[in-house]
Amino acid sequence: MALLLRPISSFPLKISSKSPKRFPTNMNNHSSGTGRSSSAGQSDARNGARKLPVLLFDVMDTIVRDPFYEDIPAFFGMSLKELMECKHPTAWSEFEKGLITEGELARKFFKDGRPFDLKGLKLCMERGYFYVDGVERLLHALKQNNYDIHAFTNYPVWYELIEDKLKLSAYLSWTFCSCITGKRKPEPDFYAEVLQHLEVAPASCFIVDDRSVIISNLSDNIVVCYNLYKFSHL
Repeated sequence: MALLLRPISSFPLKISSKSPKRFPTNMNNHSSGTGRSSSAGQSDARNGARKLPVLLFDVMDTIVRDPFYEDIPAFFGMSLKELMECKHPTAWSEFEKGLITEGELARKFFKDGRPFDLKGLKLCMERGYFYVDGVERLLHALKQNNYDIHAFTNYPVWYELIEDKLKLSAYLSWTFCSCITGKRKPEPDFYAEVLQHLEVAPASCFIVDDRSVIISNLSDNIVVCYNLYKFSHL
């Protein structure tokens, strides 16, 4: 279950019981990591100011089911424990930061360098991506209420597989994806870059994440920066 990191104050939100409609999307803005959603920008232009707070959503297991823990071990015919023991300790995090290509990932994914079906792995992951129950309706409601929503996630270029299947950019911008920024949570520089890019105070951001370690492992100065936040279950 996701954890919502939020200021002490709350904000109003009307959630419709109707199923959200799919919106047309343009990946050109999102793959660059700099674009905001067009409707949010239009709303800002009309009102003369951005609607706050800015919402920063983790993606895996917060918005989208992460296939790593069940589907990927099954793909390799092993348990999760066995997979963790034989995979390279840093290859995936390097891939998430955009430091290596998927071809390089394939060559070093396992400690012993054994080959595997990379295309099959990607298809397995794509099949395992789907919205966490109830989250798309929440995103739709936030979008309808004109909130500025951004992905804030550790994930490689394969986020494009998620986008192609689930069209998250109908609701948010892929602004802060580790493969775009070269930084991962909970690195303090990643949080600092978010605030610099958005040009807002920490208290004007809400972070939604399924892992409390994203905050608990931060350096002291960032903890102070986020001292208005508390955890509450969605």
